[in-house]
Amino acid sequence: MTNFLSIFGFLSLILLSSFQNFGGKTESTFKAINKNVDRKSNAFENLKLATQQIGHRLTGSENGKKAEDFIANTLKSYGYSNTDFQPFEVNSWSRGKLDLVIVPDNSDNFREVDAVSLGHSPKAVHVRAKIVDCGDGLYEDFEKVAVDLNGKVAMFNVDVRSSKNQGKKNLHRSEKTALAIKHGAVAVILINKVKGDVLLTGTASVTGELIDIPAICISYDSGRNIRHWIYDEKNITADIDMLNFFRSVKARNVRAIYNDKAKNASEKIVIGAHLDSWDLAQGAVDNGLGAFSILDIARVFSELKLKTKRPIEFVFFMGEEQGLLGSKAYVNHAIEHNELQNIGLMINLDMLNNCSGFNAFGNDELKTMIDETGDIISEMFGEYGNNNSNHAGLHSDHEYFMLAGVPVCVPSGQLTEDALNCYHADCDSFDLINKSEIENNVKYVSMMLYALANAKSLPKHKNAEETRDYLIPQNLKEELILGKKWRW
Repeated sequence: MTNFLSIFGFLSLILLSSFQNFGGKTESTFKAINKNVDRKSNAFENLKLATQQIGHRLTGSENGKKAEDFIANTLKSYGYSNTDFQPFEVNSWSRGKLDLVIVPDNSDNFREVDAVSLGHSPKAVHVRAKIVDCGDGLYEDFEKVAVDLNGKVAMFNVDVRSSKNQGKKNLHRSEKTALAIKHGAVAVILINKVKGDVLLTGTASVTGELIDIPAICISYDSGRNIRHWIYDEKNITADIDMLNFFRSVKARNVRAIYNDKAKNASEKIVIGAHLDSWDLAQGAVDNGLGAFSILDIARVFSELKLKTKRPIEFVFFMGEEQGLLGSKAYVNHAIEHNELQNIGLMINLDMLNNCSGFNAFGNDELKTMIDETGDIISEMFGEYGNNNSNHAGLHSDHEYFMLAGVPVCVPSGQLTEDALNCYHADCDSFDLINKSEIENNVKYVSMMLYALANAKSLPKHKNAEETRDYLIPQNLKEELILGKKWRW
């Protein structure tokens, strides 16, 4: 019994220490957040209003400007008088005309195929060349067809589909395109993974600049039919006629700071989400879910007047879909003005739904803090799973913060199959949004944000060498080299 009591006492001290680490009024604050969101959340309603009144939010478009203004005006209505814009000027891509015709070599028996251009394809190009099936588009797939691909059209899956590649890490569409270019392809045809006739878009560039060859997406069903045709006819040619636009545009990140006079003013927490979307649909899931969750989190903190030791900056990035343009501009500005060291942590919400945990991105200290706070949340609110992970990744607005050595974390949850199938597609509309699940984002991210904003300390920044040594075991070196972002 004595040993049991000793162990129990020791564990109690650890738990008490954890509670103290995140502030003395943790439980009562979490209850207040939960009650406020249940009664007053505007996340669902604001996203519905924006999708109805604005539609898509393509960077540099009139719709994009309307979305920036919508967010700024709503933040001001929540009491954020310090709301401002961070303007940046970049080259931005938009689609024009595309025709895809599939035809046997030296034959008049052609088929027109529905397709969409991938971002950063050339402004004007016409290609006619034989199609080479590159399977899943992984390194090994390209090596297998390398001798045949030069001067041809590379066709591959957006996902990992073949049995021989099961368990292997998939590559981003832009990385697959970069490999195709490296092997001499003159065009790229990406096959969607969603069965049926769903078309998706997204950038095909690893740098955010124009690529040299046209890159397009076709549906799962069209890809299956073309593969059957290649098997039967052997020499199948793709005829691609494309026109796009790539021009300088002005866009604005939207920012607002909570408690800018906090005690630990040099350790602000940046919580961000990209506001922009592609133009095929409303962008309700990608990334209305993240942006409008953060908008309501800002409301919660303001209404409840939550006390924090650190400032919190709510940032709505533009240009993420076109190459992380807004977050890159933000980080570059912070570096140029010697402000990067004042960012204690970056939290990124991208397509978050029904939050049930957090990814600490390979930071053991941060993972412990997340686990401890999650234990409190899950004990108080049983639906919160506290399903945490600890591995780094790329291709969203946390990336430039991470590469600059700033600790980052990303909340995680679960999307429905219908929502996943509409990723970057022409069906990403508001009817995919579940009210209680977007409100769970607001509840549990608010709770974790409050805890981290009151923690005794946050993980330290990494210097250049530490960042390099962190990225390698996270298996990100080759991807960063392919994306021309590996600086070591």
